[in-house]
Amino acid sequence: MKPARRQILYFAAGAAASCAFVKSAGAQTYPARPVHIIVPFAAGNGPDVIARLMVHSLAHRLGQPFIIENRPGAGTNVGTEAVTTAPPDGYTLLWAPTASAINATLYENLRFNFIRDTTPVAGCVQLPNIMVVNPSLPAKTVPEFIAYAKANPGKINYVSGGNGTTPHLTAELFQMMTGIKITHVPYRSSTQALSDVIGGQAQVMFDAIATSIAHVKAGELRALGVTTAGRSAVLPDVPSIGEFVAGYEANSWLGIVAPKGTPKEIVDKLNNEITAALADPEMKKQLSDIGTEPMPTMTPVEFGKFIIVETAKWGKVVKFAGVKVE
Repeated sequence: MKPARRQILYFAAGAAASCAFVKSAGAQTYPARPVHIIVPFAAGNGPDVIARLMVHSLAHRLGQPFIIENRPGAGTNVGTEAVTTAPPDGYTLLWAPTASAINATLYENLRFNFIRDTTPVAGCVQLPNIMVVNPSLPAKTVPEFIAYAKANPGKINYVSGGNGTTPHLTAELFQMMTGIKITHVPYRSSTQALSDVIGGQAQVMFDAIATSIAHVKAGELRALGVTTAGRSAVLPDVPSIGEFVAGYEANSWLGIVAPKGTPKEIVDKLNNEITAALADPEMKKQLSDIGTEPMPTMTPVEFGKFIIVETAKWGKVVKFAGVKVE
């Protein structure tokens, strides 16, 4: 081998080894500065409150500030796009909601592909929803509601906080799987929507347990079923809808993803710390107090598969319902 060629190969090998060493060292020292988590919701919103619990724990565990940046807008797409275009160094993360899976089908002209342009890190929490009706409605169980709806097609109004929201599509999934016909009335806020179910202006809503539970216990609403696969610990006497509609499950969830290309060592480190944080008894209590609970433990690969399944599932519902956003 000629000396010049030998030198070039040595330099190339040395450069590759150096890059690998720097990459490994970077992962070992991560985080060396504050980490920014983009929350695609307004401050004070439910997902924002949960995010603040998570970042407080991660900051304590990893020894660096985790800073929340609220970037609401376009059904969470503004914040999501900001993360897909950020450097893949682990210092910009997304607090990803169920909407991330829904929007892939709901919006036709997104400038990003959520699955393609992000790296799954960890599933964090799930927010159980509940099917509630005004007490004046004759139905007292899910089977009775289905029978009543089939006998009165199009005469029952259900409400949500807007087109394409998780509560809206949760109800549409219920329609798709039961063959009933009920009429959607979108509101500008879920608070007003729930108020009108209590007041009798609407008959049914698929709402977060956290915001409905007090009204259920006060007798202002009747709970027919929770949308999780099993019963909720906070309302153990309320059956899951899946007990009557085989395969029905519709959880809202929140997790963390990073820009595509984020080093595996950093992703794995974050996943381990998030898993440990969610297993902490104090964290579990704090989450339970606001009506949520940790997701089942998943590796980054498993969380990625979960996102793919959720995207396909909600894509079918969006197409079934013909949902459009303005």
